[in-house]
Amino acid sequence: MGLNFYSKRILKWVGISLTLLFPIFEINKINKQIKAETKLTAASEKDLFLYRQMGASYLCIASKAEVDFNKGLGVASATFANVIVGKHGGVIKELGNEKLDEEKLYNAGTFQIVGSALNICPESIPDNIKKDYEKRLKELVKGNKK
Repeated sequence: MGLNFYSKRILKWVGISLTLLFPIFEINKINKQIKAETKLTAASEKDLFLYRQMGASYLCIASKAEVDFNKGLGVASATFANVIVGKHGGVIKELGNEKLDEEKLYNAGTFQIVGSALNICPESIPDNIKKDYEKRLKELVKGNKK
């Protein structure tokens, strides 16, 4: 008795259908695992310290390598902001659940990186940047006292 032409066709169609379905199920399973593994946590003070120090270190090295200071600071600040957005969803633990956009993180990163770089390599920071940093720091301290 063997398989007739239509039976072979049906078996072939079922085989192809099953073959196509298995990868779809596997991809769905992988996507669920990836989503489960990417639960974002707010950036802690320890995280911010690390990112700030890395930015300051980069800025110092770039300055000593005669990279334009503003370009080096821009790259360090952008990296600071991108890491916080990518790894922490733009959320900083001390500020609650508010998501900060990249521009706010960039500006905050710039200020913090310059402050750290002043401790690591003060000779690499231009005078006008030092004066601007000190002025902004005084304004922040004055604003916090109120």
